[in-house]
Amino acid sequence: MTEPMMPPAHPFDDDKLKEECGIFGVIGTQDAANFVALGLHALQHRGQEAGGIVSHDAELGFQSARRFGYVRDNFTSQKVMETLPGPLAIGHVRYSTSGNKGQTAIRDVQPFFGEFAMGGAAIAHNGNITNANALRRELIERGSIFQSSSDSECIIHLMARSLQRNIPERMEDALRRVEGAFSIVAMTRTKLIGVRDPLGVRPLVLGRVGDGWALSSETCALDIIGAEFVREIEPGEMVVITDKGVESHFPFRRVAPRFCIFEHVYFSRPDSILGGRSVYETRENIGRELAKESPVEADLVCPVPDSGTPAAIGFSLQSGIPYAMGIIRNQYMGRTFIEPTEQIRNMGVRLKLNVNRALIKGKRVILVDDSVVRGTTSRKIKEMILDAGAAEVHFRIASPPTAWPCFYGVDTPQREKLLAATMSEDEMREHLGVDSLKFISLDGLYRAVGEAEGRNKSCPQYCDACFSGEYPVKPSDMLEKGFEMKAAE
Repeated sequence: MTEPMMPPAHPFDDDKLKEECGIFGVIGTQDAANFVALGLHALQHRGQEAGGIVSHDAELGFQSARRFGYVRDNFTSQKVMETLPGPLAIGHVRYSTSGNKGQTAIRDVQPFFGEFAMGGAAIAHNGNITNANALRRELIERGSIFQSSSDSECIIHLMARSLQRNIPERMEDALRRVEGAFSIVAMTRTKLIGVRDPLGVRPLVLGRVGDGWALSSETCALDIIGAEFVREIEPGEMVVITDKGVESHFPFRRVAPRFCIFEHVYFSRPDSILGGRSVYETRENIGRELAKESPVEADLVCPVPDSGTPAAIGFSLQSGIPYAMGIIRNQYMGRTFIEPTEQIRNMGVRLKLNVNRALIKGKRVILVDDSVVRGTTSRKIKEMILDAGAAEVHFRIASPPTAWPCFYGVDTPQREKLLAATMSEDEMREHLGVDSLKFISLDGLYRAVGEAEGRNKSCPQYCDACFSGEYPVKPSDMLEKGFEMKAAE
């Protein structure tokens, strides 16, 4: 029987980098799965294709539910949640960054589960394993039978082949074979486990909920369940949580951390805290830096909703140019609406965004967006603004030019499809047909996230490979496929 696939994404979304995945886990509360469902709802921005929850109950054992679509449509009914009893549960929301991208099968939906000699374990992974193809070939040759196309399943098979005495030690053993980026929540019958890769590329935080504990991709998901934020899981750290408390281990060789700087720009929710900094305030700072670096005479500063809003506010505050909602987003535009005809599909952006014509007419407009990927959406937005009677259109972008693909858990187009990989800034301006186009500099972005001296070129403080082409972990699988890395300077 052919498994159902997710419908194609809205064309507006095709020109945005996709937010890898979101993970959440709870131990020590009644009906833990209900808390996990709420946490996943808060993390929905990190993955909208599918979601899953695994729980454990002393009498019924492990129970799981995996569904396509939004958390609100699948994990809010009493009928479903009653099948997930117990004081321990983990969950995952997914956007496919490996396997069959855009064609998710139910077998690819996490968390994944494995039955070992010492008991069962479930695992949910945010990130991307850059040597997954090599590991997969090796494991298949040694007799492993894979059930999904996901790179994350490699971890389960590596754990199964480990000779270590318990599941946390087997996980440590497995993850030492893994290259790339990983933040993980996992569970056994009695333990909740959280772990980050040595570089700490992807976020993971610890919270206290009543007498229990929670692990989450972001602090905003702790807020929704009334949990107290305790701290971030450190790069290279593994925490093992039981009813006795939290144990911390550092099983990997220590290296300088390289957290993903694009989490500050776009991926994380603005009401989250990253590295002790408000994401919202950081994005406002990005707008201020952008205004300092690339001023322009204009009448209005308008965000491209919703991700450009904090940076647009910062640009307005720094420049003194009035802020205005020149573009209105239709909050009720669903994924599956764009099906009927080619004519409807060609409406594209207009189904999701509409120009406030009375405000825009005759004005010189600065549009602030978080990024330019292919440029297709930017061109359509520019046309809408001009059609509404704008006198000038100036783009200001709250990230440096995205010229390189990400291999650490973000779905990025092939390099030749990235506008900044094939065009200079001036060529991009002509291509988009705007009066001016400016990106924040890499140093400016670093200053906005709190690095007063900018980027340390000899030892960058963040992973910024999508801007710089400098990959902190070798993308082995992609090199095998012929990807050419940036030549050393």
